[in-house]
Amino acid sequence: MTTVEITPTDVDFFTDPDVAAKAEPYFDHMLANHPVFREPKYGVVIVTGYEEALQVYHQPDVYSSINRTGGPVVDLPFEVVGDDISELLEQHRSFFPQNDQIVTFDPPMHADHRSILMGLITPKRLKENEQFLKDTADRFLDEIIPRGKADYIWDYCKGYTVLAVADLLGVPVEDHPMLLDLLASEPGPTLGNLELQANHHSSLERLYEYFVARIEERRADPQDDVLTGMALATFPDGTLPEPIEVARIASNLFAAGQETTVQLMGITLQRIAEDAKLQERLRQDFSLIPKFIEETLRIEAPIKGSFRLVKRPTELGGLELAPGTVVMLLHGASGRDARVFENPAEFDAERPNARQHLAFGRGIHTCPGAPLARAEAVFSIQRILERTTAITIDEWHHGTADAREWNLIRSYKFRGHTNLYLRYTPAEA
Repeated sequence: MTTVEITPTDVDFFTDPDVAAKAEPYFDHMLANHPVFREPKYGVVIVTGYEEALQVYHQPDVYSSINRTGGPVVDLPFEVVGDDISELLEQHRSFFPQNDQIVTFDPPMHADHRSILMGLITPKRLKENEQFLKDTADRFLDEIIPRGKADYIWDYCKGYTVLAVADLLGVPVEDHPMLLDLLASEPGPTLGNLELQANHHSSLERLYEYFVARIEERRADPQDDVLTGMALATFPDGTLPEPIEVARIASNLFAAGQETTVQLMGITLQRIAEDAKLQERLRQDFSLIPKFIEETLRIEAPIKGSFRLVKRPTELGGLELAPGTVVMLLHGASGRDARVFENPAEFDAERPNARQHLAFGRGIHTCPGAPLARAEAVFSIQRILERTTAITIDEWHHGTADAREWNLIRSYKFRGHTNLYLRYTPAEA
């Protein structure tokens, strides 16, 4: 794919394994020639342009998120009649995957549930969470640094991200092992499964059960803890949500952490391990770490894209879109838009406008867990750099620098490593 001229009709973005492994050539071609493109096989309108993506983000009245977690194929269970299918979509919500998750909600239901979620992720709670993040980083590093090598994804990221959300939500320490067993073993997404029409909640059902039980306990016997605050939180109109509604909101935080933060942390460490000069710059000046993370998010967004469904007739990038049209926003491409980012293919750890990236979305569905994800990455990178003098790629697993073989997620939605083997030189105590 990287040695021939790319044309959009030659490449199936959703099934081509070469694009799944390395999408940048596809992104760059589409940005330069087709920032909004109706691909012929599935009829999906693919959006790579930055400004065009913003247009979609800021029009939730036009673009529904009901199919956000699905695939490019949507056989609607109703006939599209008239110029607005909003009510029909809500009537058939159960048809769509993850239909009870906040990421698929549209206004006004979305606003009600997001108000509960944002009550759980307050600046005060995030600040209280910081010491736990630092201590937990050391807890995991105490195990892997002395060994001199580790699979960073499985020996660190998977468990660390689970415990970070657990502490944020006030889950008792004695319940942490259960969550680790439940969530840290979930496999990553793969290519295929284009027709995602059924609910796939197997990984969340136990979380639902757990939080429903805790919420009912705290409502019956309130205590001075975060779980009680969660249990007693109300919608903006003052009504008390059903326990399952709150449980779904809490569970979504865990799912999001596993899908994105793990991948972000792996991508950042791969870059650090492969670039000795960058590693030394970060080691000498920790204030660069947040900027480095934003630039990584810009150029290597962990979520390549997500879907929307057109609710009423509109125009996007010169195309007329009818109700029922599937749209895919490629966040991974928008960060490479030369109209916004100068020399977009160049990695610049101090890029002034890197934080304009769309890796965490924008508008009403901006990722509420973004501050936590950023904090997890910052504290992890800083402590690893403090406790080592060198971090390198394990060549026994990944090959030499001129012939790397990565264990990548093969997905049109996600970017990241299924395994990342690193070697460490411990710093003197």
